[in-house]
Parts: sequence; structure tokens; C-alpha cells
Amino acid sequence: MHWVDMPPIWLIGAVAVVWVLDGATGGGFGALWRLGPVLVVAGAVLLGAGVAQMLARRTTVVPREVPAVLVSDGLFRYSRNPIYLGDAMILAGVILWRDVPLALPVLAGFVWVIQTRFILGEEAGLRRAFGPAYAIWSQKTGRWLGWQR
Repeated sequence: MHWVDMPPIWLIGAVAVVWVLDGATGGGFGALWRLGPVLVVAGAVLLGAGVAQMLARRTTVVPREVPAVLVSDGLFRYSRNPIYLGDAMILAGVILWRDVPLALPVLAGFVWVIQTRFILGEEAGLRRAFGPAYAIWSQKTGRWLGWQR
């Protein structure tokens, strides 16, 4: 059952909830729906690029596994979690694309689940494995996006 508790499964579940809610709402984003496909593609590109960068550094992309190296350059200079950010962008894009404002709490819930079930534990593991290097990186790079100076 360990494979069931993985971020892609949570994303698929959240998208399924959006599809169900799509039938229960009349829309409301107006022309903003056009940004949906852009967010989906941008999120997929960000996710894929983050995975590629980690694989190029020969470290795991599987949550809860011990990383071989601390990846803090490239995309990881701007976000400690570009893969999860890509997931959230995909979900936000689906919500816009399908024009389902009623599903915005699904996005908030998804972010909360990812942060509590995966990110916090991964951060603790990185802190143990890489100590000062992780501390420096986490002080200057936002968990989701941006710099913290």
C-alpha cells in the first residue's frame, strides 16, 4: 500500500474531485479559464525539469527515500520543491481550465496534504543528512517559491 501514498496518486485524486465538482457548478472564472491549459503545461514542464535535474544528480525522486545529494542549484535555487510546485500548478490549471471555482479548496487541501505528508518529513531528512548545507539553502530558498532573505 506504500505506493498508494505518493504525490502523483494524491494529484490524480484531487483532479478526480475537480471533475466531480465540475458537474455541480456553473463556472465563474470567466475568461480566466484560458490560463488553465497554460498552467497545466507549465506545471508539467516544471515537474519534469525538477525530476530530470534530480536524476541527473543521481539522487532519488521518491518521497521518504534517503537522497544521495542535496540538489540546491538550477530550479532548486528558486524553490525547495519545484516538483510539488509543478503538481500544484497542474491542479490549479485543471481547476481554471474546467472553470470550477468550487474546487479551489481542493487546491488548498492538496497543498496542505503534500506539505504535511511529504515535504515536512523530507525536510527533516535533508536536515539530518546535509546539516549546515541544508540550513543555508533553506534559509535563502522558499519552500514553495522565492527567496527568503
